[in-house]
Amino acid sequence: MSNEPATEGDLRNTGMSLKHDREWDYELDRIIEAVEERDASRVGLQFPEGLKRRGPAVADDLRASVADDVTFMLSGQPCYGACDLDTYLMRRTDVFVHFGHSPMKESDKIIYVPLFSNVDPVPIMKEATEELPEDDVGLVTTAQHMNRFSEMVEWLETRGFNVHTRRGDDRLTHEGQVLGCNYASADIDADQVLYVGGGKFHPLGLAMEYPEKRVLIADPVNNVVTLADTEKFMKQRYASVHKAMDAEKWGVIFCTKIGQGRMEAAEEILSDNDNAYLITMDEVTPDRLRNFDMDAFVNTGCPRITTDDGPRFHKPMLTPQEYHIAVGNEPLEALEFDTFHGTW
Repeated sequence: MSNEPATEGDLRNTGMSLKHDREWDYELDRIIEAVEERDASRVGLQFPEGLKRRGPAVADDLRASVADDVTFMLSGQPCYGACDLDTYLMRRTDVFVHFGHSPMKESDKIIYVPLFSNVDPVPIMKEATEELPEDDVGLVTTAQHMNRFSEMVEWLETRGFNVHTRRGDDRLTHEGQVLGCNYASADIDADQVLYVGGGKFHPLGLAMEYPEKRVLIADPVNNVVTLADTEKFMKQRYASVHKAMDAEKWGVIFCTKIGQGRMEAAEEILSDNDNAYLITMDEVTPDRLRNFDMDAFVNTGCPRITTDDGPRFHKPMLTPQEYHIAVGNEPLEALEFDTFHGTW
């Protein structure tokens, strides 16, 4: 190993040699047991986008442990969350396995494999505690690190912190868990929140949902500690709202994916605007919307469509609340992060 000093993003403290060379717990024994118990002949495997390349290897491992007449089918549908299920494949298999997310709603039909990470969060938490000025701290993480959550709480408490945790609403499986569309677990009595996990989307949404809280990001995968900064994101959202203020024809998108539809929000806009048109679709992409002659769109589906992909659309893509701001129903300073609450 090199003796050079570690730089920001260095992975040596995490025990990994490559950024994406992680070991996951695929819980193959549990899947094999289900296949045998149900005498399954067809097994569906669904992976999130970042892990689809692992699908063939997982299928090979499973094939080696079950009867030769069992067929494994890999879902090619886009997948970004536990609500993003391939219902077509699910209906046509005896066992359906959804990897990468914890259950949003329990089902005997679906086996959820959250793919817990083996990365030790303590080294980056140790660095993060130097940036926590108060003893009271909220703690949240994602499904991949929930297997270490109790350990994280205990580690902080032994160092004198008063740790605040809670389970949010029914959309969340675990205490302290956050989703890309739900941050109810951070609704705690503390002015600072430590988010342990990768990426910036979750902590950004958390900071938007609770602007009065200071959100510190401890990323155990990339070995980086940063502070969630909403300024750039807010500027993007304000710009989209301003562009849409002159819109006459509105496309109101209703996502048909299970767990992502908000028909009440869509119907409210339609009843308020004679120039609003309901567009139903499963996968919302810039290419699919380019053929519609609209001045602006309102997304009532997954909030990430607006926040992650918003700049890629050829016309402004707003959240339901941003629509009401654009047409003058609400003031601009009322803008909030779009979230989902409850299950489908």
